[in-house]
Amino acid sequence: MTDSSALDPEDRKIVTLARSARARNGVPEGAAVRDETGRTYVAATVALDSLKLSALRTAVAMAVASGAQSLEAAAVVTEAETASAEDRAAVRDLGGAETPVLVAGPDGTVRTTVPAG
Repeated sequence: MTDSSALDPEDRKIVTLARSARARNGVPEGAAVRDETGRTYVAATVALDSLKLSALRTAVAMAVASGAQSLEAAAVVTEAETASAEDRAAVRDLGGAETPVLVAGPDGTVRTTVPAG
């Protein structure tokens, strides 16, 4: 586990935003990404009959749709132990293999940070 208070303030911000999205929408995951300009994009799990997206892939898609050229960091709040390979691939596609993905539990405690690649 990572002491969330020891996180960089900008990383703590995206974890907090991801946690808020999860709680507000009552969904399994919330996520947030920060682009190269410092803008953040927040999303929750999408579970429609015709469209299913994880929160992290949705946040990456929102960043791309808004014109982001790269990512500095990503965060996901989930019950899972780590970010899925598909989620990390989406982050890697936009941010590169070294982009950190912070994985936090529902209480906002960062369990691990993994590289996207």
